[in-house]
Amino acid sequence: MAKYIFLVCIYYLPRLQEIYPQKHLSISSAFLKYFGGNTDADCQFPDFCVALQAMRLYLFNPDADMALADGGSTFIAPVAARRMEADLAALPWWYAAPGDGVLAASAYNDVFLRRVSGLFGKEVRLVTEPEVSEYAHAQPMPWGWNASVRRRFHQAGLPLSALPTDDCLRHWRTLASRERVSACLETLSRIPCCGGESVNLYCAEDCRGYVESRGRTVLKAPWSGSGRGLLWCDGAYTSPVAGWCANVLRRQGCVVAAPVYDKVEDFALEFCSDGRGSVCFIGYSLFRTNAYGAYLGNLLLPDDRFEERMEVRYNIAKESLRRIGEAVRGVLEASFASYSGVLGIDMMVCRANNGFFIHPCVEINLRMNMGVVAGQLRRHVLAPGTEGYFRIEYHPSSEPLRALHARDEAEAPLVVEERRIVSGYLPLVPVTPFSRYRAYLKVAPLGTARSHSHNGQWL
Repeated sequence: MAKYIFLVCIYYLPRLQEIYPQKHLSISSAFLKYFGGNTDADCQFPDFCVALQAMRLYLFNPDADMALADGGSTFIAPVAARRMEADLAALPWWYAAPGDGVLAASAYNDVFLRRVSGLFGKEVRLVTEPEVSEYAHAQPMPWGWNASVRRRFHQAGLPLSALPTDDCLRHWRTLASRERVSACLETLSRIPCCGGESVNLYCAEDCRGYVESRGRTVLKAPWSGSGRGLLWCDGAYTSPVAGWCANVLRRQGCVVAAPVYDKVEDFALEFCSDGRGSVCFIGYSLFRTNAYGAYLGNLLLPDDRFEERMEVRYNIAKESLRRIGEAVRGVLEASFASYSGVLGIDMMVCRANNGFFIHPCVEINLRMNMGVVAGQLRRHVLAPGTEGYFRIEYHPSSEPLRALHARDEAEAPLVVEERRIVSGYLPLVPVTPFSRYRAYLKVAPLGTARSHSHNGQWL
């Protein structure tokens, strides 16, 4: 039994209690340390002993938000989402703990994970779908929970007792809706240096009224994938706009509307919830999106350098950022108490006539997200005195992707010292003859990442 029980106070072996719907989730300070959380007295997550009946089993299911939009257990992801899952299936290796497992096909991933295990000294096992039944006591840890992934885990061999109940998933789906943003903004917009609007519309006439009275606006479906479910309007309620609104109202019951702001920077605050009403801040995330709102990548900066950047560029003091963080934590503890796990609040720095302000709640992501992955990479993979960027890329065919991969390997050879990256290019997933997506790091000495990036831009 000794190998199944240990004191959860070791930095490199964080664990959670089993996530059974009948039990509360408790999070130790060791877990928070691994994910960069604050373990001071204001975060009351005590150390405890837990019985480790098995490993955690991670799955990268990037269709999580689309499956929430569908709402059913038989949801089938579009081809592009399935391609992304196949290409980036090994990504959870970078935030899994030693002894955990990653659910992925063995082809290409097996050789790749052996290589990175040797480089960084972390043993995380590869588990294929037919092998899941051999790990019936594993804690399933998908990128995001929904009815479809619950069914997938169960069909693969995990017992229903190890999975969230239907009622739990329905409640988490409600919490994940963009409808929740408006209530959060009522509190957060009162903070000096903050502003923002989100309005829930429940009929076509309200949609027309909002679009025609506000100039440039963006309409959003309550649930959709990254960069999807958005419609940009310029003040005219045209037939295509009316048709889009009618379809979203019919399928999801609401259209979420907001003005289009003069955005200059995307960032997020990442948190961890214990499922019992306690929430801890675990770090900032500085990221970029494309013109359609889809994620591109993260700049890997320590929190203190992020705060310095915000003050120098936008005259937003670190005290203001910390006040926002405390206010967000209060909102999450009041309204999202039952959710267990990491979650991110997307924000923006926006230009105003007299300077800049922060939009403190653009999206609420109740799931693992790329900002948390980026934070793990910065804390556990980059060497001290370095910085870099983490990026996800898509290419319509494999040839240009593999050509860029080869170029990056030649131009930025990887240098690893004492199991940390000092400089260079590191693919985070295998690049295969079939890849359309790649995830990678580029690392350089502190203060030089911009000069090592594409065309002087870090993304």
